[in-house]
Amino acid sequence: MRHLFVLLSVSSTLLSAVFAAVDFPTCLANVRNGLFGTVGGRDNHGNPVDISNATAITYELCLAACGVGSEPCRWSVFSQQFSSWLLPWLALASQLPFGSNDKVDNLDSVLLTIGSPALAAYSLALTVLNGRWIARRFARFTYPNIRHAIRIFNSLQQAPLRVVKDNALLASLVVLPQNDEWWKELDDLLNDTHSWSISAVASIAWVVIAYVFTVVDSFYADLGTSIQANGQAVGSLWLWLLPIIIGWLMISPKCDSVRLSSIIERANRIAYVATDDGSIILTRQSESEEHAVELTISEVDPLTRDEKCTAPVYSYARFLPWVMAVEEVCEGFHGASDHYHNHLSVDPTIDWVTDRSQKPHERNRVGNKHQLEEYCRPLHARTTRSRWGPNVFSRMVIASFLAMVLQWGTAGSAIVVAWFTPTVGLGCRSASYLVYGVLSTIVWILLVSSSILTHYATMQHLNHWEQPVKDWSIRAARLASIFLRRLGKSIATLNSIWIFVSCMFQLSNFYDRCYCNSDVFWLQGRAYNVMQLVADDLAGMKGAWLGGVCLAAGVVMIYVGFVQLFSDPPLPD
Repeated sequence: MRHLFVLLSVSSTLLSAVFAAVDFPTCLANVRNGLFGTVGGRDNHGNPVDISNATAITYELCLAACGVGSEPCRWSVFSQQFSSWLLPWLALASQLPFGSNDKVDNLDSVLLTIGSPALAAYSLALTVLNGRWIARRFARFTYPNIRHAIRIFNSLQQAPLRVVKDNALLASLVVLPQNDEWWKELDDLLNDTHSWSISAVASIAWVVIAYVFTVVDSFYADLGTSIQANGQAVGSLWLWLLPIIIGWLMISPKCDSVRLSSIIERANRIAYVATDDGSIILTRQSESEEHAVELTISEVDPLTRDEKCTAPVYSYARFLPWVMAVEEVCEGFHGASDHYHNHLSVDPTIDWVTDRSQKPHERNRVGNKHQLEEYCRPLHARTTRSRWGPNVFSRMVIASFLAMVLQWGTAGSAIVVAWFTPTVGLGCRSASYLVYGVLSTIVWILLVSSSILTHYATMQHLNHWEQPVKDWSIRAARLASIFLRRLGKSIATLNSIWIFVSCMFQLSNFYDRCYCNSDVFWLQGRAYNVMQLVADDLAGMKGAWLGGVCLAAGVVMIYVGFVQLFSDPPLPD
């Protein structure tokens, strides 16, 4: 019992020493009065000065005179800074598109977005670039339902797609005139929603107005007493959330998993397929239980778990499978368009009928299963197709560049603001923002690498190559992909918690202690703590603040401008 009492006494003493409140103005006054000797006085640039004129002191003197504790949290300052700089962004996060009917999956998507803005920006940029790519890819074909196909598969970027060519399912969907209603119905069902709502506009407007007002107010406020609790860096750090929300609202992603499954199922009820003898029946009445276009949301495979999640932040995982599915459909329209241009009927025994509408006549679009499959093979196409899809790496490079610009433009802005707030250098505040940016980038690298390995393993498995040679590579790719995905998502979760805690530390004066204020791990033996600002400090500091705000606002406008410019590409008539 006595040992327990001693242990508790020692622990309480240590905790009191660590968390003891420090009054830095009183501490500086005591230092100037010579209570702690005459050595250790510094000016705000770290140069030695007489102790009576010191506005800064060495780290060693700071510890001796002030202790290891932090400045006490002043509720009036904390509440004002929190409600101005952090609370609006936390509220805006509720406008992120989710999609899953599982609350845990939706929470995962939020943590992944906050934990890695780079990944969120990458997924959004890929979605925009894919929409432009598919419009250009199909624009060179001339066949009915091309316009519907572009809109449908662009809308299905947030869904795990599977395109089935067996039993002429895809060929029937592309060629048969009975399936024209399928294309129109699915297009109408997918594109009948509008994501811009009054609540979304109000949330964005509130955040923008609050940010502008607090930035302007921060330049005119009395910074002498609350300089370290100022949220200028915090506001810039979270500014990435604005273009992500605006971008998804502009694109209007179709990510409700329940609704997507219902829409595909409803459309497939009116899909037709040709049989061996040339008769045309509803696909659901055929022997096959498959359809030409299906969703694989309900399928369970640890390798493709992220691909099944319909939240837009997971677009990185669906990118390569989506491209391959679109390429299957593209090949079908390519072949049909080639035969149409050569005035060839599906059934060679049927003469070509000229239609005044400049579209293939219905008689020229019917035949048996084998004839439809041949009709959808391009006349002059390569015998082999890339296992990665056309132009995927160029889109990945562009999306990566934009993701890094947004991530490090906003994080860099916060680092600049904290860096040039005296004491100038890399301290606890700027280092915490640097760690956030680095971990966000690492998460992006891990998860994109995981998606590439997943695609490789999937394609290796689908292409029945020499198994003794290829089995080991498939297993290695699967294991590496799952490991990288779990590691990346774990880091993202920790990073999202870290940045929230770090912002709270910033606003509550937790970082306002000798160690953090002296930039010890940056200045090493030259570390010193600026305890009183002078006119020159304020001018330089506000200049850095202005530069940080301009940097963050600039990258936000660049990213939003990209989304605005490249979204909604022109569609063929």
